[in-house]
Amino acid sequence: MDSLINNRLTFSDGHHHIENGPKMTIRSLNVWYDFGLKHALKDVSLDIADREVTALIGPSGCGKSTFLKCLNRINEVIPGIRISGRIELDGESIYRTEVEVCKLRRRFGWVAQQPNPFPISIFENVAYGARLHGIVNSRAETEEFVEKCLREANLWDEVKDQLRQVGTRLSGGQQQRLCIARALSTEPDVILMDEPCSALDPNATAKVEELIDELRFNHAVVIVTHNMQQAARVSQNVAYFHLGELVEFGDTEVVMVTPKSQRCSDYITGRFG
Repeated sequence: MDSLINNRLTFSDGHHHIENGPKMTIRSLNVWYDFGLKHALKDVSLDIADREVTALIGPSGCGKSTFLKCLNRINEVIPGIRISGRIELDGESIYRTEVEVCKLRRRFGWVAQQPNPFPISIFENVAYGARLHGIVNSRAETEEFVEKCLREANLWDEVKDQLRQVGTRLSGGQQQRLCIARALSTEPDVILMDEPCSALDPNATAKVEELIDELRFNHAVVIVTHNMQQAARVSQNVAYFHLGELVEFGDTEVVMVTPKSQRCSDYITGRFG
């Protein structure tokens, strides 16, 4: 089995930042939908490392996206949901009574499955969040900050002469990188990505993957993906979910090459899922 997996996957050569400790700590996380009728996550516990990419893998409906949306408390807006357990960001519970949810969510950048830029200019897509949160004030500050975000998203050279163009007129891959620049505009600590390449062609996917590898040097990144090769290429840690349970979690190469559970092995090798 080892040779089969190694023939299919090329692993990220990124270094671990163990000395920084976890950015987020999740313990005994449970989520129920439909007023308790559907138990979507079952006693999930893991750490999200700072300045590393954690990939969430597993078959559709296994709880990956539910877990992702718990990290920034987006799930709370769903009627009939119930959440228990503990989630910490930088050692403090995100459910503390004094936490302002809007300010908490600013610490998370979100990148959705489908590119979804606002139907406004490229410039305003990035400037809007920065203005809203008081990160920039003057016009000069805004222009400098927009350029910074677009450069971090590896998009500046492609759009610097068309900043007044509507963002939705860009190609699919450019739109997704614009969404990443928009996510960076609130200066987040953690970047959450829900299958960010599933709607992109291979060339655009390669650019986003390269960008993810660059982003992790300043952020913790959590990505949901159904692509085993992508998980191997971009992540340092991987978590395998099945039917709401966290079956296996650890160093990406260790989990991919020598999984401890048969369920994880079958999924990675394509015999299941």
